[in-house]
Amino acid sequence: MGDDQEIYLRPTYFIDSDAPEVVAFAKAFAGDKKKTLREKGIALFYAVRDTIMYDPYRIDLEKRESFKASSIISRGYGYCVAKAIALAAVARAAGIPTRLGFADVRNHLSTERLRQFMETDTFIFHGYTELFIGNQWVKATPTFNLSLCDKFGVKPLDFNGRRDSLFHPYDREGKRHMEYIRDHGHFADVPYETIVGCFREYYPAYFRIRGEESEDAFEREAAGEKE
Repeated sequence: MGDDQEIYLRPTYFIDSDAPEVVAFAKAFAGDKKKTLREKGIALFYAVRDTIMYDPYRIDLEKRESFKASSIISRGYGYCVAKAIALAAVARAAGIPTRLGFADVRNHLSTERLRQFMETDTFIFHGYTELFIGNQWVKATPTFNLSLCDKFGVKPLDFNGRRDSLFHPYDREGKRHMEYIRDHGHFADVPYETIVGCFREYYPAYFRIRGEESEDAFEREAAGEKE
């Protein structure tokens, strides 16, 4: 790993890999010294995927600290960007260089209520994580937890530390699921102002009509639409 890769190991304001909550999470799921970096990365992917619940409703754009990995891990939920940040931080804490990747995706599997909030099926600045393992960058998408995938009828994403883990184009029934339409590149830290600006531009209704959301609102909606 060259010197230019060292920036992807350093803690930042948002990817605060030296925070006690982050370090504790990394040790809990990848603390075995006998594990290789690939094995640690795999273990942390599944831990973030399934212990931090996906929630597209409770996004707090007003507070910068809500996008810090330590805050995300402490509250136990977040949307795609938050979960990508969490994985980037715990992997850095385990000694794996990481960076954040962003893309616009067309989501063909959503709920009616979320579509009303967003007024579009395009998700701007969808977040994922890139881990430097085996002398290469590998993409990991820990967005949808296993229980949510079961409710939506979508095959959960796996990660083996060798190949990119990206959204499936089709669900289990052969219906369109996710479509990548624009790549925004990768970042050593969260481009917070850019993300907030894009959300306010593309999703004005989201901030007008959403209210207080229960912690499992999205999963309950997913289950209802599959009945």
